[in-house]
Amino acid sequence: MGTKKIVVVMGGPSSEAAVSRRSGAAILAALREKNYEAEGLEFVPKTFSVDIQRLSPDIVFNAMHGAYGEDGRVQATLDLMGVPCTGSGVLASAMTMDKAAAKRVMLGAGISTPKAISCRVSERAGLRARILREMSVPLVVKATTQGSSIGVVVVKDAAELPDALEEAFSYGDEALVEEFIDGPELTAAVWGTPETCDALPVIEITTESGRYDYESKYTVGASHHIIPARISAEAMARTRETAEQTFRVFGCRGVARVDMMLSTEGVPYVIDINTVPGMTETSLVPDAARAAGISFADFCERLVEMAAAE
Repeated sequence: MGTKKIVVVMGGPSSEAAVSRRSGAAILAALREKNYEAEGLEFVPKTFSVDIQRLSPDIVFNAMHGAYGEDGRVQATLDLMGVPCTGSGVLASAMTMDKAAAKRVMLGAGISTPKAISCRVSERAGLRARILREMSVPLVVKATTQGSSIGVVVVKDAAELPDALEEAFSYGDEALVEEFIDGPELTAAVWGTPETCDALPVIEITTESGRYDYESKYTVGASHHIIPARISAEAMARTRETAEQTFRVFGCRGVARVDMMLSTEGVPYVIDINTVPGMTETSLVPDAARAAGISFADFCERLVEMAAAE
């Protein structure tokens, strides 16, 4: 497939644009190593369809984290144009990007996920009291449509709750308040199709700061990826099974990363699903692929081949 023309779409106006450009640059280098005619495209919403027509790619490699690239809008545009795209389709992308919607789907499918309350900005009055009636600290407050841990605050004291909610509401009119699962943070990249998916080696994440936030994710040396995760064989099997179940339930394709917290009882609780996971030098998915014996260039090529086969 080395003669195929690939356009790697990256950047754009989302809060994750800088990370997207780093992922895109790494993907471009990998595809060129594999002798593809690969070109980068900075995403501009108003001109995207015109840019794609001008470049006339055989396949688009979606490196757009966050808004547009991870919520289904880029996929929908490319579907209308008849251009294959790596990764999940419109519905899977839209459902997983909205954390509140994803929570409802997981609960309905019987996937273990932390108990949560969905809050609207219009309910701000009395919200703190309502949350503390139904849940106890520590809590995790999340903006529902952000990634890369943007808009996520761990609340360790009830007095911190109003500020955490305001932080989440600064990104949209809905916030998710989850129970805090005290245990190791795990992630499993799953790739393939809903019918043929397979989890790559499970990674345990530790950080220098004690928080896996934006800085820890994208600063070299700030976080550590332990492969294989230091968990029991039974917990490992449950974690892989949960990640693959989540991938299938949402109808993901290509690669998706399922983030989990392991409880003291050995239950993996899904806290997030990323359908356009990071591909930077500090990212989890390339590390998982390498642990499975797959080079980054080979991994990118396999994602292109999956898109071409759709």
